[in-house]
Amino acid sequence: MHTSHPHVPLVMVGGGHAHLVALRQWIADGQRAPAGSLLINAQPYAWYSGMLPGLLAGRFSAAQCSIELAPLAAACGMELICDALLALDANSQAILLASGKRIGFAKLSLNAGALPAVDFVTDGSLPLVGAKPFPGIVHQWHTWQAQPPEQLAILGGGAAGVELTLALRISLPQTHLSLFCRSGLLASHPPRLAQLARARLSKAAVKLYEKLPIERVRDGKLYAAGRAVAQPDAVVLATGAAAADWQATSGLECDAQGFIRIDAQLRSSHACIFAAGDCASLPNTPHSGVYAVRQGPVIAHNLLTDADSSTLQHYQPQARALALLACGDGTALLSYGPLATQGRLAGELKDWLDLRFMREHRLPEQGD
Repeated sequence: MHTSHPHVPLVMVGGGHAHLVALRQWIADGQRAPAGSLLINAQPYAWYSGMLPGLLAGRFSAAQCSIELAPLAAACGMELICDALLALDANSQAILLASGKRIGFAKLSLNAGALPAVDFVTDGSLPLVGAKPFPGIVHQWHTWQAQPPEQLAILGGGAAGVELTLALRISLPQTHLSLFCRSGLLASHPPRLAQLARARLSKAAVKLYEKLPIERVRDGKLYAAGRAVAQPDAVVLATGAAAADWQATSGLECDAQGFIRIDAQLRSSHACIFAAGDCASLPNTPHSGVYAVRQGPVIAHNLLTDADSSTLQHYQPQARALALLACGDGTALLSYGPLATQGRLAGELKDWLDLRFMREHRLPEQGD
C-alpha cells in the first residue's frame, strides 16, 4: 500500500470515549503526542452516546452532547483530520481513508466504534436507522419531528432499546411504537430492572414483543416466526454492535464476530496497534461506554510507552457496572449488581454523571 504520509509516529482513529479520556489525560498531565501525530474522525465532533436518549427526548441540545475535537487534538500536539477509515493493512502499517489518503504509521490506536447489528434478511423496503453512529439517528430524528411517522419499530431489548423507545415516545407522542426483543427484555440485567422497564413501556403505550426475533423485512413488513408482525415506516436498530467490514481484511486477529482481539494492555495481534471500545474484543468487557471510559487511561499511558516495554499498563474490566437507563422524562432506572430501583433521584444522578463527563473532557474555553 503506497503511503502519502510515510512516517506518522502515532495515528489515533476515532473520537470514542477511550480516546477522549486519553487526550484529556495527556492535557491534564502536560504530555504531548509525538510531533506529526494525527487524530482521524469522520466528524469534527465527538458525540457522547450516554446523552442520546436525553437529546431525542428534548432534554439536551446537540451542543451539550458533543465535544469539538480540533482543540483537544491541538492541545496534545496532534492534527485532526475529518475523514473515515476505509482499510487497514496491519502488516504494512498503513491505513486508507475514504478521501483516498494513504497514511503510514509507527503506532496506531483504534477507537473507531462499531456498526449496528443487522441479524435479519432485508429487501431494502424499510429504512434501517442505527442507534450508532450518533449523527445518523439525530438527522433522522429531526426529519421525524417535522413529519412524524405513523409507526416505528425498535429492535433490541437491551438498555439502548429501552432508552431510545422511551425517548422517542416523548418526542413523537402520536407515533405508534413497537419494541422487539430477540430474548427477554434486559436479559443481561437483574430481573427487577426488567420488571420496572416493562411497567414503564406499558405506561408509555409501547407494544412490547419479547423472545420474538425479527427474521426478515419484506415489502415494508417485519416478519417473525414466519408471519408479518408489523408494518412500520422505519426500523430503529438498537441491536448491539457489529464489526466494521475493514476489520476482517486488516490482517489483525479478530474474534468470531469480527472484532479486533486485544490483550490486557489493549494491544492487538500486532504490538504497534492498540484498540479500545466497541471495535475491540476482550473477555468480560461488554461493548459499552462504561467500559470504554475505563480503557482511556490505559490507552493514554501505553501509547506514549515503547510497545514492548514491561511498563505497559493493564486494563482490568470492572466486575460489575452501574446501569442507569434514562426514561426521557428526567427519571431513570438504576441497577447495580442484583439491586434495581427507579425514580427522579436516579435520573438526577445520571444527568450529573453525564454532564460531569462532558465538563471534564472539554477544554475550559469550549464551555459547558
